[in-house]
Amino acid sequence: MSIPIKATVERVPGGMMLVPLLLGAVINTAHSGTGEFFGSFTGALFSGSLTILAVFYVCMGATIDVRTTPYILKKGGVLLVTKAVIAIVVGVVLGHFIGETPVDGGAFAGISTLAVVAALNDTNGGLYMALMGQFGRSKDAAAYSLMSLESGPFLTMVTLGVAGLSSFPWQTMLGAILPLLIGMILGNLDPDMRRFLAPAVPVCIPFFGFALGTGIDLETVWTAGLLGIGLGLFVLLVSGTTLFTADRLVGGSGLAGLAAASTAGNAAAVPALVAAANPVYEEAAEKATVLVAAAVVVTSLLVPVVTLAYYKRLQRRHPDEYPADTATAPAAGDGGAAPAPKPAPGTPRTAAHGSERA
Repeated sequence: MSIPIKATVERVPGGMMLVPLLLGAVINTAHSGTGEFFGSFTGALFSGSLTILAVFYVCMGATIDVRTTPYILKKGGVLLVTKAVIAIVVGVVLGHFIGETPVDGGAFAGISTLAVVAALNDTNGGLYMALMGQFGRSKDAAAYSLMSLESGPFLTMVTLGVAGLSSFPWQTMLGAILPLLIGMILGNLDPDMRRFLAPAVPVCIPFFGFALGTGIDLETVWTAGLLGIGLGLFVLLVSGTTLFTADRLVGGSGLAGLAAASTAGNAAAVPALVAAANPVYEEAAEKATVLVAAAVVVTSLLVPVVTLAYYKRLQRRHPDEYPADTATAPAAGDGGAAPAPKPAPGTPRTAAHGSERA
């Protein structure tokens, strides 16, 4: 007898990240001491999220090919910088009004600067590459090899520091990006190391998702539903508008900008990582994790719809450049590593993204 567990989980947007996270949260809510009760290796599964994430970022770094073409450097660089600038601007504004701690009352109870910045900073790479591949934009898909540098807590730490909130010592900042850099060095010096490490990227996702979930008490985050939907819509509106404009300004159609207006699944890990680096954010981290996870689902569902609608508009205006037979909407994806489309001649391999892009 065969049970399609993986296929069922992947039907959920960001499922490989979010389903284990929810399972861990349910177990923790029912009995918070489960990990300590069993101890040993089982206990390690409940408490080892940081170690698993460190391995994840080394393996993902190995997938990044630094030999990018000028087109990929321009496209990926513009989208990467634009996303970072958006998060910084929003972080400055929110930091001025609510600071590091979450809102503690009213309709926005639980929302925090950390949650919004983490949701804005990281693109769902699997979804982006799937969309670009479906639309026959292989060079745009390859641009993610540069955009994947936004993965992890580094940009969020930078954004919070620039926003004038609690900053991080340089050792912590370097430590946040060092595993990714080590992976890049290994993968670019030795293609065999890249082939060896790359398959581990999607494997790590459900394990750190579960470990993160075991730190969440569902009774304290009941408001995350509506707030999470709102956060997802906010990411889509703000990121979609600015990335679309930036893509058009550098000669693109805007399609890649819309496809990048999502939140990666592994962005849900960022609040916990930031709180581990600076205890000031501990109060915001738990609810931020759930809010970002909700934003992953919302953007994974809506970004393909918006991108496809715009592609159809481009078809009507430029039928020769945007053929009808490629415009099939891809699945929302699990936010994790997705097979990259075949690159055009001379185009480097694209990077796999864990999470959601986990």
